[in-house]
Parts: sequence; structure tokens; C-alpha cells
Amino acid sequence: MNIDLEKIAGDLAPIFAETAEHLDETDGFAADNYQALREKGIFTALIPTEYGGAGVSHSEMCDFLRTIAHSCPSTALSVAMHQHILSAAIVNDAAGRPGRKLLEMVAQKGVVLTSSGANDWLESNGSAKKVAGGYEITAIKPFSSGSPGGDVLVTSAAYDDPKEGPQVLHFPVPLNSDGIAFMGDWKTLGMRATGSQTVKFDRVFVPDEAISLKRHRGGFHPAYGVILAVALPLIMSAYTGVAEAAAKIARDKARARIGDPVTPYLTGEMENLLTTVQIAYADMVRLANDLDFQPSAELASQMLTRKTIVANHAIATCQKAMEVTGGSGFYRGLGLERRLRDAHASQFHPLPEKRQQLFTGRLSMGLAPVETAEVPDLRAVA
Repeated sequence: MNIDLEKIAGDLAPIFAETAEHLDETDGFAADNYQALREKGIFTALIPTEYGGAGVSHSEMCDFLRTIAHSCPSTALSVAMHQHILSAAIVNDAAGRPGRKLLEMVAQKGVVLTSSGANDWLESNGSAKKVAGGYEITAIKPFSSGSPGGDVLVTSAAYDDPKEGPQVLHFPVPLNSDGIAFMGDWKTLGMRATGSQTVKFDRVFVPDEAISLKRHRGGFHPAYGVILAVALPLIMSAYTGVAEAAAKIARDKARARIGDPVTPYLTGEMENLLTTVQIAYADMVRLANDLDFQPSAELASQMLTRKTIVANHAIATCQKAMEVTGGSGFYRGLGLERRLRDAHASQFHPLPEKRQQLFTGRLSMGLAPVETAEVPDLRAVA
């Protein structure tokens, strides 16, 4: 199946731009955008052709999301969550780990994936109780981006194994399962149309065969060497697009203020900030190497460091764009203050700046990246 991402982005971006302001003002989910992307095959595009997808590259998908983010950042960000799960499955399948089953399911059934990883990190939350044939999961999962338009949530829960001690179970679960409730609580500063509401689990049954990974709770597991390497470039593509869109708005305004002697200096500052975003983001895509990499804590640290740089400078670009435009940037109708609000969401993706610095600093000093590191089970990384 052939797919032209550049053409699709060009066709859909103007349509998405028409509704972005309304979705922001009403806290609405970008459901129509999701449907349009389904019809264009975007949710299966990354999957290798031998499994029923279009076989587009990770870097091509990053660029697609960055372009879409110029018009509707929320759509780009929520779709990135689906794409990063697929990307991890592709890496794992290529390495002989579990992944193919998920890829084939998405390709054959058109399943849209969501995740709750931002709030779980290494410890996870909630609890799993062993029952006949599986586990009962009770948990509160915030930041479940795209959940109003998703079919399956890929998540995790803590489990106190009577023999092996504190564990974390990773698993997919259909969002129409008994015991799952949507809290409808996504009322936020920015990225309002991502639908990143809290999902509540009340004794949701997950069968044994659905458990894709069981690992020690706490400590850096090799799985995160895969997840961070594939996810962060996709996620930060949305914020790079936000910064680029904000700069364009400010640039257009600046050209109408040529007589102001300060405006060229402010615009130059903005361009430097934007260039920093673009360089760091491009290097994240380079490091991911179209999913051909060796996962490691060192690679994860490199990605996390660049994520912090992109996040901080995307926010700074939008702030400087406000300064370039003067008072007109303060009006919602210009669309600049919305980009500034959206950019602020970047700091909450794993890892927040100080946690990233701790992770990177420990690794640089020859220490384990997290203090409670356990010896991982290297047999399963998916």
C-alpha cells in the first residue's frame, strides 16, 4: 500500500486549522481529525508492508506530525502516542521480541492505540491482583491521550508478586472492557483537543496472555531504552511544529512593523530560539535512525537531554513571538497565545527537566541512571 504523507498533510492541514480554535475554546476532542486520519491510513502507515501497513519510515512520520502541528498541535500530539507504540513494536519485532502480534492487529483491524506512560514511568501506579486466568487491575490513569478516539489502551500496573517481590505488568486492554470508565476531566491550559482524560480501572480483567512484559518495579529497564528512543522524537515533533507556527505568525507581524527599530532584534532572538528547537529535534530524529538503533540507557539519556532542549526552547520561541508581535499577540484571534499555551505542555512529558538532569547526571558520573535500579530480566523488552 502506497501512501503520500506529504500530500495528505497538505490536504488535511487547512481543514484541521479551521476547527483548531473552536476545539481549544470548547475543550473538544479532535474526533473529526482522527476520522480523517483513519480514512487516509495514517494509523497503519508505519507498519511494515509484510504485516499489512504502508511501511513509511519513523522519520517520515515525525515530519508528518510536525507539519500537522502547524495547524492542530493537539491532533499531532495525540496521534504521536499511537505511532510511538507501533514504533516500539517494530523495533522489538526486528530484535525477536514480542511486537508482531500488535502490528498485525492494528493493520488488520484498524485499531487505534493510546497510552498512559507519561504518568506511570518506572514505578507505574494502580494495582494488579492475581485471579484465575489473569489479573484484575484497579488504577487511575491520567494523561491517556487520544482515549476518546482510541480502541486499545497500552498501560501498566504495579503487582506485588509473592515470590519475586514488587513487579510492574505491561499490557494492552480494550477501552470497551468492563470496569473501564472515562473521567472526562481534560480541562487544561493547553493541548486541549488531545482528549488526554483520566481512564479509571475498576477490577478490569486482563488475561495472562495479554501481559507483554513483567519487570521489577523501579530501576531502569531495557524496555525504556526502546520506548524513549522511538517516542520522544514523535512527541517533540508536535512541539517543534508549534514553535514553527508561532514564529511564522510573529514573522508576518514583524514585516508590517519595519519602521520599529527594536523589532528586528526581537525577531532575530526568536529565530535563534527556533533554530535551537529545530537542531535538537532533528538530532533526536537522527538518533532514532529510522528505528535502527541499539537501545541503551546512554541513548535514552541523549534523547531525554534533547527533549528538554526542545521543550524549553519551544516555550521560549513562543514567548519571544509574543514579544515580537506586541499587544496584538495577546488577542486570542491571532492564534499566538494558543501556541504558547500548547508549548507549555512539553515540559510534562517524561522526563521533566530536573528529573532528566538527575538521570543524565547520574549516568555521566558512572552511576545507574536511577537510584533504585534493579537487575532487569533481559529476556523481555517489549
